[in-house]
Amino acid sequence: MAKEQLQVLNALDVAKTQWYHFTAIVIAGMGFFTDAYDLFCISLVTKLLGRLYYYDGSDNPGSLPSNVSSAINGVAFCGTLAGQLFFGWLGDKMGRKRVYGMTLMLMVICSLASGLSFGKDPKSVIVTLCFFRFWLGFGIGGDYPLSATIMSEYANKKTRGAFIAAVFAMQGFGILAGGMVAIIVSSIFKGLHPAPAFQLDHVGSTVPEADYVWRIILMFGALPALATYYWRMKMPETARYTALVAKNAKQAASDMSKVLEVVIEAEEEKIEQQETGGGNDFGLFSREFVKRHGLHLVGTATTWFLLDIAYYSQNLFQKDIFTAIGWIPPAKTMNAIEEVYKIARAQTLIALCSTVPGYWFTVALIDRVGRFSIQLMGFFFMTVFMFALAIPYHHWTLEGNQIGFVVMYSLTFFFANFGPNATTFVVPAEIFPARLRSTCHGISAAAGKAGAMVGAFGFVYAENGIGIRNTLIIMAVVNVCGFFFTFLVPESKGKSLEEMSGEAEEDQQAEAVDNNVV
Repeated sequence: MAKEQLQVLNALDVAKTQWYHFTAIVIAGMGFFTDAYDLFCISLVTKLLGRLYYYDGSDNPGSLPSNVSSAINGVAFCGTLAGQLFFGWLGDKMGRKRVYGMTLMLMVICSLASGLSFGKDPKSVIVTLCFFRFWLGFGIGGDYPLSATIMSEYANKKTRGAFIAAVFAMQGFGILAGGMVAIIVSSIFKGLHPAPAFQLDHVGSTVPEADYVWRIILMFGALPALATYYWRMKMPETARYTALVAKNAKQAASDMSKVLEVVIEAEEEKIEQQETGGGNDFGLFSREFVKRHGLHLVGTATTWFLLDIAYYSQNLFQKDIFTAIGWIPPAKTMNAIEEVYKIARAQTLIALCSTVPGYWFTVALIDRVGRFSIQLMGFFFMTVFMFALAIPYHHWTLEGNQIGFVVMYSLTFFFANFGPNATTFVVPAEIFPARLRSTCHGISAAAGKAGAMVGAFGFVYAENGIGIRNTLIIMAVVNVCGFFFTFLVPESKGKSLEEMSGEAEEDQQAEAVDNNVV
C-alpha cells in the first residue's frame, strides 16, 4: 500500500472554502492588478509622448518613430521575461514568501521612477523611461510564477482552478483602472483649459500641463502595490513548499493549523521517508524530467507564447486600430490631452464590456468545464473573430460600420480571457513538481512574454509594412497554431497537485524501495 499523503497536504486538498482563500486571492491578485495597470497604461500615453517629444510639424501629431514606439511598448516585456525566469527559479530555491516582497517593492520604486523620467532632451527622457520600465517589468515578471504557485499551493483541489483564475482575473481590473485613471487625469487637466481656449489652435497643439499627464498616470501604479506589501509579508510560506521542498513538516503543520483553524499533526517520519526513498529528486535538465514533464512544458510554453503574440498586439495597439477604422478621430483634430481622454475612453469600454467579463466567465466555469476545453474553445473563437475582422477589413473602415468592428474586436478579447489568456496562467501552476513548480511556471510565462515582445516589436513594423488587415490575418493563423499545441497540455481538473505532478507516484516508488530493503 502506498504511503499516505501528508496530513497537512490532504487537509489543504479537502478544505472547505474559507476566508483565508479570499484573503490570498486579494493579496496575490492586487499584484496582478498592478502588473496589468503598469504594462498596459503605457499604451494610453504613447501618442502624448509623441506630441511632446517627437512632433515634427506634420499632420500626424503623436506619431513616434518605429524604433522609439517599439522600445517604449516592448522594453517592459523584456524585463518581465527576465524577471519570470529569475524569480521563478529563486522562488523554488528560497521559498515563495521570501521572494514575494522583493518583486512588489521593485514595482513600487520603478513605477514612481518611470513617472520621474527627466532629461535635457527628448532622447534622454525616453531612454530614462525605458530604463525604469525594464526594471518595472523585471519586478512584474516575478509576480507571475510566485502568485500562481502560492495560490495553487494554498487552494483545495475542488476549486483550485477558480482561485488561481481569480488571481489572474485581477488583471482585467488593472486594465480597466488604467483607462479610468487616464480619463480622470485628462479630464482634470481639460478643466484647466475650458473651451474655447482648450480647442485646437494648430496641428499638434499641447497645453502646458500635458507633460504632467503621462507622468501621473504611470506613477499611480505604485499605490496598489504599496498598499499590498504589508499583507504579503504576513502570509505564511505555503505548506507544500515547507513540507516537500524545505522538508520541515513541523513548520508546515503549524502554519496551516493557524490558517485552516484545525489541528494538524507534524509528520516528520514521512518527510524522512521521502528524503531517503530516492527517485523524487530529479532536476529540471534531467532525463527523468524530460520523460515525465518535457512535453507538458513544451505545451504550456508554446501555447502561452502563441497566445501573447496576438493578445498583446491587440491590447497595446488598440489606439492605432481604432484610429484606422475611424472610431477615434484623427490626431490632428484634437488637442493632446483630448486625445488621451478619447483613447482611454475607448480602451476602457473594451475592457468593461469584454476583457473583464471574459476573465470571470473563466473563474465561474474552469472547475466545471475544465482547463483543456476552455483553452481549445478560446483559441477557436479568437481565430474565427480575427478572420471575421481581417478578411472584410475594408468593409469595417467604411462610415457607419465602426460599431460592428468594435463588437467583433471585443469578442476576440472576451474569448481570449474566457480562454487561453487565463488557462495558460493556471495550468503551469498545477502540473509540475513542487520543487520545480515556480521555475516551470516562470519558463512558461517567459515564453509568453517572448510572444508579447514579438507582438510589441513586430506589430509596429507589420502595420507599416503589410498593413493592419494582413497583420490581423497573421494573428488569426497564430491562434490556429495555439489551438493545436493545446493538445500537449494535460487536464488537471479535480486532481491534487501531487497527482498531476507525479509526486504521488514517486511516493509509491519510494515505498517499494523501502519494502525491498526491509
